Parts: sequence; C-alpha cells; structure tokens
Amino acid sequence: MINVIGLGYIGLPTALMLASHGQEVVGTDYNPELVATLNAGKTTFKEEGLDDLFAAAVKGGIRFTTEYQQTDMYIVSVPTPYDKFSKKVDPCYVVAAVKQVLSVCPDGATVVVESTISPGTIDKSVRPVIAESGKQINLVHAPERIIPGNMVYELLHNNRTIGADDKSVGEKVKACYASFCQGEIVVTDIRTAEMTKVVENTFRAVNIAFANELARICRHDNMDVYEIIRICNMHPRVNILQPGPGVGGHCISVDPWFLVGDYPSLAKVIDESMKTNDGQPAFVLNRIHEIMKENGITDTRRVGLYGLTYKENVDDVRESPTLQLLECQERHLAEPLKVYDPLIEKDLVKNQYHDFDAFLADVDMVVIMVKHDQVKGSWDKLKGKVILDCHNICLLEGVYHI
Repeated sequence: MINVIGLGYIGLPTALMLASHGQEVVGTDYNPELVATLNAGKTTFKEEGLDDLFAAAVKGGIRFTTEYQQTDMYIVSVPTPYDKFSKKVDPCYVVAAVKQVLSVCPDGATVVVESTISPGTIDKSVRPVIAESGKQINLVHAPERIIPGNMVYELLHNNRTIGADDKSVGEKVKACYASFCQGEIVVTDIRTAEMTKVVENTFRAVNIAFANELARICRHDNMDVYEIIRICNMHPRVNILQPGPGVGGHCISVDPWFLVGDYPSLAKVIDESMKTNDGQPAFVLNRIHEIMKENGITDTRRVGLYGLTYKENVDDVRESPTLQLLECQERHLAEPLKVYDPLIEKDLVKNQYHDFDAFLADVDMVVIMVKHDQVKGSWDKLKGKVILDCHNICLLEGVYHI
C-alpha cells in the first residue's frame, strides 16, 4: 500500500494516477473538509481530465483519510513555502509530515519526498528527524514535474527523476512510478534530484525575465517588442519567450529563490532575474497609469483587470500577478481595481465580479492579465474599450501593450 501525504495540486493527481494504475493507495490530508469532499466523490479543484481520473481511482479502491497509515511506502507531497526575507525554503511542512510518518511506519519503510526543495534540504532538515527517531528508513526524493492545466497528461508523459541513497531502493520506486509514467525515469542521488528540479524552474524564470526586461527596454524607446522577438526567433539558435504581466504559480515564481537564499554571493543572475519578474506587476500598474492619462480616464473605478489566476484556463491563484498588482496598489493606499475571472467562483478580492457583462458595463478600460480561452472568444464585447493587452492576444485595433 502507498500512503500519499498531502492531497493538493500535486498530491491528489499523483494519488489518483497510482490508484487508477493498479496500486493500493490511501490519500491523507490534515484538512478534514478536503477529505470529506473527496470521500463525497468530488474533486477539490478544476483540472482537465481530473474528474475522469478520480472516477478511475475510485474504481481502483482509493481511500481518503486524515490519518497516516502503517505501510511500507509513503509519498510526501506537501507545500514548501519560502521566507520572503531570507529567500530560503521553509521545510516545516515536509518535516512535520515526515515526523508523522515516522510515528506510524515500520522499520525499512520507504519515504518519498515529492515536494520541491532546495539542494541540501534533505540533509539539513529531514535526515536529522529520521536519525532522532531511531528508525531505519529508505529516503527518496522524486520531485514533481507537472503544471496546472496539463497535469494528467504531464503525469503520464513527463520524464521523472528519482533520487535515492540506495540505487536498489531507487529502482523499486522507479518501478512504482513506471506503473503509469510513460516518460524516461532517471535514478540518481538525492542531492542531484533536489538540484535538477530547482534548476529547471530557474532556467525558465531567467528566460522569462529576459523577455520582460526586453519589453521594458522596447517600451522606453517605443519599439515593438513582439515584432523584435518574432524576427529574432527566426534564427535557428534563438528562442526568446514572450513577456507578460508577471510570474505566478508555486514553481517558477518561488523555486529560484531557493538558490538565491542558499548561494547569495553566487546566484547573481538568478537574483536579478527574479527581481525583474517580481517587479513586472508594478510595471503593468505604471502602464495602466500612462494609458489612463493618454485617454483622459481619471477615475480608477472605471478600470478593470481581466483574470485572477496565475495562468490561463486554470483556477489556481497562487502567486498570481493580478494579486501582486493589487497588493502593490494596496501599499500605495489606493482603491483596488475591478477584477473578473471566469474560473474563480469565490470572492477573493474586493471589487470582484462574477458576471462578465456586468464587469464590462462598469469599466472603460480592460487590462488583460490572463489569456483565458473565454476572453479570446469575446473580442466583440470589448469593442469600444481602452485595452491593455499584457499577452499580445487581442485582435482589435488600437490595443495597448506592455
């Protein structure tokens, strides 16, 4: 039996995938309301293919509980926040989960940490807890590699990394993941596994920062950044990403800070890249101010932000650029702009709308923060509005860009 600890954006799909491919799985989460929802036959967030996967997992006998199980294999998939001052990873949830596992597991059990952690976290924070318990545990790190909006496909097809102290243990864990994973599964040591996941997200963050910085340079001298990128990308060895209103989610916007926190005197390019990305929502806010002045809009209550999630077609708002922009406004004691997102049903912020037509009726200027499919099919409704398109997707004439 496999006990999956943490049933959030990563743990739940992982547990469902294992259960739907012949593994006996019990999912554990500390949140009784979440567990009750799952036991009632409902998923806890929206994701393409997740409901079908849930149904298959239920047929496979998956169970959900708040209790840790006594078994021989655990997969820990809990959040790993970071300290915004020191930029270091906060492993408290991982450590707490491992302690709970140690209170019930037998000697010889395998504990797989899927949570993304900085290089050395296992050595510094997890091994001491295991040593203190006196139990003999097989420790493995298998960092998750999926993204909201494409989770089910990526669980099936993405390559995976298994870091283990003992290669034979790593091979056993590899066989478990191979029950569903069709990608290549590499077995290596734990510290390498820790580093590779963080480096993957750091690579993407640095490249996004280059695109965002390029957008600022082009804005300063009134050049078309999108045309410049299009032409540059015609070169066979150039692949510049597109600029945007900021970086969200719990990977690209967070993981690179782990390296900055652990290697502050070495990670200079990473540090500056993350500062660039973190400053992008404020840059968009300044663009809004410039465009309002140009169009004679003096009332911020007539400006609306389209999109609250951190990326298109998901309901995940973690580290959302829109929320970062609103926080920037709040720091300046300003009334928050109006907001609408078709995928967010609950009220998360002030001045949030749940009806697109009502939202449009109350604003003169629309800022496209997220490129949901819904807005791509609604250009006719936006005619006559002043539009700041942060993703270069709007087909109307006279649209402003970042």
